[in-house]
Amino acid sequence: MTYVVTENCIRCKFMDCVEVCPVDCFYAGENFLVINPDECIDCGVCEPECPAEAIFPDSDDRATAWAELNASYSTKWPNITRKGTPPADAEEWKDKPGKADLLSPEPHKA
Repeated sequence: MTYVVTENCIRCKFMDCVEVCPVDCFYAGENFLVINPDECIDCGVCEPECPAEAIFPDSDDRATAWAELNASYSTKWPNITRKGTPPADAEEWKDKPGKADLLSPEPHKA
């Protein structure tokens, strides 16, 4: 089993989850984070740290549609091991539904 980042992370990207991950399995896109399922050890420490409540175990129905996207982008985007600065408007986007079309395929730029 693994954990999956879902739609609510889009345009929020708070990154609190990144710093608690003991195996550094997070990867960063321009406006979204993903978890590499081959690296995740299913410890679950990231889930309660997410202010946007966007992380779920892959066994949760809310994660199903996002599992493949996490797997795919985790091989294309850079690994992130430290919390960065979230977007200035992250709080405004938190909990907004229907953000899937806003997902940028571009990698995070330092």
